[in-house]
Amino acid sequence: MKLRDFLSSKAVTLCFLGIGMVLCCGLMAAAGAGWRLVLLLAVGALLLIAAWLAVAFLLARRRIARLERLAEQMEEPYLLGELLPEPQDAVERAYFEVMKTVSRSAIGQVEDTRRAQEAYMDYVEQWIHEIKTPLTACSLILSNGGDPRKLRRELKRADNLTENILYYARLRTAEKDTVIRTVPVAAVINEAVKSQMELLLAAGIRVQVQGDFTVSTDDKALCFILKQLLVNCAQYCPGCTVAILAAEGKITVEDNGIGIPAHELPRVTERGFTGTNGRTRGSSTGMGLYIVRELCQRLNIDLMVESEQGRFTRVCLAFAALTKS
Repeated sequence: MKLRDFLSSKAVTLCFLGIGMVLCCGLMAAAGAGWRLVLLLAVGALLLIAAWLAVAFLLARRRIARLERLAEQMEEPYLLGELLPEPQDAVERAYFEVMKTVSRSAIGQVEDTRRAQEAYMDYVEQWIHEIKTPLTACSLILSNGGDPRKLRRELKRADNLTENILYYARLRTAEKDTVIRTVPVAAVINEAVKSQMELLLAAGIRVQVQGDFTVSTDDKALCFILKQLLVNCAQYCPGCTVAILAAEGKITVEDNGIGIPAHELPRVTERGFTGTNGRTRGSSTGMGLYIVRELCQRLNIDLMVESEQGRFTRVCLAFAALTKS
């Protein structure tokens, strides 16, 4: 810190000290004090002010130098707020509390960002291993004559995995990517079923679709949600029947498959949770229903999952912004 900057910070105090000294000298002169006495007192006051400024400047510069050394030594400078020296007066104490609040907020945001980044990298690494499976299968199919149906099925699996990671990457900016339109949900359901037809047929799954209503939502995101539910059916309950009902502002997707253990049901939408079915019936990233949950929250859709092991799994999407039945 330069002396000029320090004096500028004390300008108001020095101004009042100067005014006070002039008034005191004037009163003493008016009271009949000799000019020598007035001059002596003025010089003495100036010397005291100069000494005070010098000591205050040296102490302030030493404190700032200490803070600068701390900042240089720290690998994470945003943690400096936690190591600030104790305040010396009421004003500094107020600034100190503000800095503590700002520092803790910054630390919390940095930690949240770091955890999110680590989770994203873990998912990307897991996704790379997942995408190898359909790609390898495509190579084997082509090497053995190239059955078109099997090839389309594996390409659809790769397409689903790619769409998953794209939606996961967009979760942070979902508001910017969301386009709200008024759509009939039956058209969105039919599109989702049609897009997953290869996987559903290969898994021996029958799909029954009934009902319709009109709603204002992001039809692409809704289609992705429905596709993810159908992919889960194809993966976890081959040979079952899936009934999709659209009525009274709700889309219900129900299968008569293996169901979900009761103790795992509250966790099925957690990030990375695979559960017993995911571990015993092939590879699973545990990200599908997590992405579904996040998209539902952004689209103001209530997501409810019910299941009874060995009997059924029911997923209900309830729309708050219903246009008409």
